[in-house]
Amino acid sequence: MDFGRLFVLALMVLASSFSRGAYATVGVNYGTVANDLPPPTQVARFLLESTTINRVRLFDANPAILKAFERTGIEVTITVPNELIPQLARSGFARQWVDTNVKPHVPATNIVRILVGNEVLSTANRMMIGSLVAAIRALHAALVDESLDGWIQVSTPHSLGILAESTPPSAGRFREGYDIHVLKPLLSFHRATNSPFMVNPYPFFGCSADTLDYALFRPNAGVTDENTKLLYSNMLDGQLDAVYSAMKFLGFGDVEIVIAETGWPSLGDPSQVGVDALTAAEYNSNLIHHVMSGAGTPLMPNRTFETYIFALFNEDMKPGPTCERNFGLFHPDMTPVYDAGILRPTAKSSIPTDPNPPTRREPPLGKGKQWCLPLTGAEPDSLQRNIDFVCGSGYDCGPIKEGGPCFQPNTVQAHAAYAMNMYYQATGRDNYDCDFVGTGAVTSVDPSYGKCKYS
Repeated sequence: MDFGRLFVLALMVLASSFSRGAYATVGVNYGTVANDLPPPTQVARFLLESTTINRVRLFDANPAILKAFERTGIEVTITVPNELIPQLARSGFARQWVDTNVKPHVPATNIVRILVGNEVLSTANRMMIGSLVAAIRALHAALVDESLDGWIQVSTPHSLGILAESTPPSAGRFREGYDIHVLKPLLSFHRATNSPFMVNPYPFFGCSADTLDYALFRPNAGVTDENTKLLYSNMLDGQLDAVYSAMKFLGFGDVEIVIAETGWPSLGDPSQVGVDALTAAEYNSNLIHHVMSGAGTPLMPNRTFETYIFALFNEDMKPGPTCERNFGLFHPDMTPVYDAGILRPTAKSSIPTDPNPPTRREPPLGKGKQWCLPLTGAEPDSLQRNIDFVCGSGYDCGPIKEGGPCFQPNTVQAHAAYAMNMYYQATGRDNYDCDFVGTGAVTSVDPSYGKCKYS
């Protein structure tokens, strides 16, 4: 490997130390089972410029889509199709797959995870299931050979059908046979590689008219776990805690859980309850607030969960009931099906242009130049989230790391100023790119000092 490539990969690993912190972000599943979707380049630009989404999960490794996400900083998860799993268990095929589907795209495209299949244990395909863990290990070994394992994780998503028991949540157990022969070695792999156990919880498919409020995070009487006496106020927490209990029963309660899919359709069949755009907006908006709040679940308090909403678009060629074709946040023309709270403001912010910038100033670089800085009095926790968002989106935060020219003063305010301005300059310098949920403002005074230059 040449030095230039090694240097870039080192920067990618440095960025990962920011992106995988305690602050959760919400991604989206980008499915393509449709004949009316916009070009991938248009989709990538739309996500970058018009939404707050900075993570995307693909159900394949489509090279046109991977190329479209080059230099966007958006974290991309790709997938090995189920049918390739038996072949992937062979080390030579795994290396070939990485050579073909990963190496041509990194580091320009920010690939952070590879999923080996989707809901493999639900397929009842014995060869596929028997090869799953070996395939995951072979793929990880191929990444190690290319020095990519420090940045790209390997995992596989599971339906809740892997559970034999899920009620009450504390009694959650994996299905017999899969527990010892597949899931225990898989969890051992996740622990050893610091990769997550991924699940696809869907309260929509588990609710009825009587439990609709419970599924939608609405006020309700809740459900008490008869074993722990803990009160559950929503169905998602119960589903996640059932998975956690099953993991803990096998001795792996320390492995991170990621929500690979969840969502709510905006259209369905007459027999289905709560299927309309307003209800879908309610579920996804409440979901985002809940998983990012830090409240966690009754058995996993004070936790955030990396979460991927299903799905980016309605997919008109998916088989099955009507709802399967109507989980999208957006129509193919990229107009929203409903507002889930992920669109950036379209109107320019009314924030002041000079929010008491740092007192250590140099003359402006030129007429018309502007910079983005934190508002005076902004909460440190909010500013830290801004840092995590920017640095976790692939931007170079090296200057504010220890030893960097902008590390001193070593304060959240100063580091946030550099990160927020870097994002503002890179995304077009519109006022709304400096909003940061009301914590940023634009100034015409250059905050650069000494060797710390705010470009």
